[in-house]
Amino acid sequence: MRGGEGDSRRTEAERRAGLDAAMRPEGRLRLGAALQDIGQRHGITHVDIDAIERVRDRRPAEPMTFD
Repeated sequence: MRGGEGDSRRTEAERRAGLDAAMRPEGRLRLGAALQDIGQRHGITHVDIDAIERVRDRRPAEPMTFD
């Protein structure tokens, strides 16, 4: 490795870490955790989810039009 390559890679890693921290702040809403919390508070079980999956409409939605 030449003289400055290590510094360049370290700087790139620091930039990526900074961008990652900016995109994922500490207090962000974690959607999966929020949905799990809602399900637990309301007593939703795997049996309930299976029942919903059996009857839900699986057809693709019709695209919106702005006529």
